[in-house]
Amino acid sequence: MPKTPRLTPLVASLPTTVPFVGPEAQERASGRKFRARIGANESSFGPSPAVIAAMNAAAPGMWMYCDPDNYDLKAALAAFLRVNIGNVVVGEGIDGLLNLVVRMYVAPGETVVTSLGAYPTFNFHVAGFGGRLVTVPFENDRENLDGLLAAVKRENAPLVYLSNPDNPMGTWWEASEIVRFIEALPETTMLILDEAYGETGPASAQPALDVARPNVITMRTFSKAYGLAGIRCGYAIGEAKVIGEVEKVRNHYGVSRMAQIAGLAALADQAYLKEVVAKVAAGRERIARIARENGLSPIRSATNFVTIDCGGDGAFALKIMQGLLSRDVFVRKPMAPKLDRCIRVSVGLDHELTIFEEELPGVLAAARGN
Repeated sequence: MPKTPRLTPLVASLPTTVPFVGPEAQERASGRKFRARIGANESSFGPSPAVIAAMNAAAPGMWMYCDPDNYDLKAALAAFLRVNIGNVVVGEGIDGLLNLVVRMYVAPGETVVTSLGAYPTFNFHVAGFGGRLVTVPFENDRENLDGLLAAVKRENAPLVYLSNPDNPMGTWWEASEIVRFIEALPETTMLILDEAYGETGPASAQPALDVARPNVITMRTFSKAYGLAGIRCGYAIGEAKVIGEVEKVRNHYGVSRMAQIAGLAALADQAYLKEVVAKVAAGRERIARIARENGLSPIRSATNFVTIDCGGDGAFALKIMQGLLSRDVFVRKPMAPKLDRCIRVSVGLDHELTIFEEELPGVLAAARGN
């Protein structure tokens, strides 16, 4: 065989996988378009008209590189959050920021703690930097705060990941419990607090930002409630020295000019955000009703999706998901033990939820062998 350039042992050891198989890949495989795209927790409501107008106006200027400092967007975020500009960093969605923080705090072989079944892209980055993942099972369909804390202390972990509200179950902890968890963490452990769904959850679940604490990085995004998943723009808030360390390793030209402009316009249109949050709440209620009418149990959600307990085991829930996919209804499901009894349905447009409502009874009958 011809000789080839040598990979590092770490990269050579990694499996050829991605955290999610995208709906586009599934459409290519089936040769058909999905009629209802309600599986990726995007906002089908899209960005506000003001954002679309700003993007249209900016399009002729896309020949220019972006501002590598992301200055205007950072300044607007700092003002909105009532922190200093040095407490904010902008990145290519939360996924891009997760990559940076894992790179910063996890040396090969070191332990990282997360929940079993939590957001798998975080695990993907841990593997990519050679970290050793220790997972804690969910308890009563919520991330187990005491279990995570015990694992951190037992393993002397430099990094722990927690999402609130949570993906994939849609559940949440009140801010007082998150603060209790933070205060009990060792000072040498960095917490990534992922608040991607913060806008759709109750205000009582979001602890006040404490930018004096050097072992918490809070992450938020324009991908969910703001309807801008396609531009990949997120941000992290933290203590100034910590944010300065992120600045050292980030891709300074990674957030496009269009993404910066769209994020700025989205942040300015809080009235539209309020409308979307109301639509999301109504959509959650509709999905929950559809589930109950079909003998399934919706789990109370603070996100833009509803996780539905299908009442059986993982194999039964998989049949339901596959049945919906075969009818061109894109949904997903948790894969971790106990959580895998569920499917997960994103809030979509009215016609998409109507398709889901029409197709679910037949899918359930087939899965039950009726």
